Amino acid sequence: MALKNINPTKTIAWEKLMTHFEKIKNDHLKELKENQPNRKKDFSIQFQDLEVNFSNNRISENTLKLLIELAQETGLKDAIHKYFSGDIINVTENRAVLHTALRDKASQKIEVNQKNIIPEISETLQKIENFTNNVLSGNWKGFSGKSITDVVNIGIGGSDLGPQMVVESLKYYKTPLNIHFVSNIDGDHVQETLKKLNPETTLFLIVSKTFTTQETLTNALTIKKWFLESALEIDIEKHFVAVSTNLNMVKDFGVAEENIFPMWDWVGGRFSLWSAVGLSISLAVGFDNFNQLLVGAHQMDTHFKNSPFDKNIPVVLALISIWYNNFFETETEVILPYTEYLKTLAPYLQQAIMESNGKSVDRNGNKVDYQTGNIIWGSTGTNAQHAFIQLLHQGTKLIPADFIGFKESLYGLTEHHQKLMANFYAQIQALSEGKTKEEVHLDMKVSGQFDQIQTLIPFKVFEGNKPSNTILFNKLTPQNLGILIAMYEHKIFVQGVIWNIYSYDQFGVELGKELATKIYSKN
Repeated sequence: MALKNINPTKTIAWEKLMTHFEKIKNDHLKELKENQPNRKKDFSIQFQDLEVNFSNNRISENTLKLLIELAQETGLKDAIHKYFSGDIINVTENRAVLHTALRDKASQKIEVNQKNIIPEISETLQKIENFTNNVLSGNWKGFSGKSITDVVNIGIGGSDLGPQMVVESLKYYKTPLNIHFVSNIDGDHVQETLKKLNPETTLFLIVSKTFTTQETLTNALTIKKWFLESALEIDIEKHFVAVSTNLNMVKDFGVAEENIFPMWDWVGGRFSLWSAVGLSISLAVGFDNFNQLLVGAHQMDTHFKNSPFDKNIPVVLALISIWYNNFFETETEVILPYTEYLKTLAPYLQQAIMESNGKSVDRNGNKVDYQTGNIIWGSTGTNAQHAFIQLLHQGTKLIPADFIGFKESLYGLTEHHQKLMANFYAQIQALSEGKTKEEVHLDMKVSGQFDQIQTLIPFKVFEGNKPSNTILFNKLTPQNLGILIAMYEHKIFVQGVIWNIYSYDQFGVELGKELATKIYSKN
């Protein structure tokens, strides 16, 4: 069954929120904290190694209560049940949305179109493990009898951004293999990758559901041509592997049937890193770490599925995001991980969130008259502090922020990490509390800047009252990364349900492709 179609702006909860917003919109976070002594404890959720503190948001207990009423009135509980049960909630494409099943090892049966998909998922996972171990052990040989040293993932969109982000994020856990990603149809991009490689020791993964994606197929054919300058057609099966549903085209390309991994139409591309699309991840960090990524994601799935809304991390984060997007009309959100390992998290979330919820037609087919998808951007701390965070502090735009941090570093450079985390907490505090005219005056007086006090005070005052979430883990592990990614996946789902839009189609991607094909054919 499909999701319920409820316009959120016509609900009683929305009307209450509008009234409440007028009362609270100018309240300062300093006052909210003073009036709620246990605010941090009341506005924090602990789950496994993760603590989410949302006390630095312009909300009261009543705000959260009314937002939860909105979730209830728009049928979120029923939607979550359908999401995990394999119902056809991607109605426009007549598909279930079951990336959660890819990491569910507890269930014996999940049906799509009356077929149990669990056996096929298990079989594919076993194939990934066997393949990974075969390559990493050195048993997989190239055409000249040498073992594999490099792996190139050829894909675009969800077949590139997710795997690339995870491989980058888990570099600390790297196997001896060097992993490369080719996505852009830009020929210079391909050539820059190829010039680093030896065809005798390189394995190519072609990731394309239809095996017709223009960028992926063009890059694959260019790489095949380069490979055949050193090898024979028969050698292709030793160096090319595919993740696809189009068996005939893949076999025509030269990939051996046993080296083809399946994809399923009930997994959207931007949520597919948990499937065989994540083969590059398994090769990059080893199957055991890939499996721990799945374990973490499943733990978050269980938390999301079973926790009451007020203690449910993805639900609370989604509701707070809706509060800013639809009532404060903020439009953007910034992602600020305080680890260089997560430097590609923001681009990954851009696709996951903006491709999913960048919709202007509701589930009834009507044009919406309220804001939907957020614009997502960001960078790592402390780099961001020396770039765009000035705008967050003293600019004219209100920009909610997610600060993502880790209590421990991986290499144990304690002084570095203490300084990093000092900056992490300092930025959250500075955005929240700001700096008053009186505080600036006192600082300048103490430092002896008497002559400049009156001139510089306006420029040194910080309004504060800038909202943020603190997302804090003990350490960056494959399991915790799985928890983090799944948390954002479910946040996307909640927002799509409440906004009454279809989050899992992406027709907006198609028009440009069609026009590019027409323009190219005229040349």
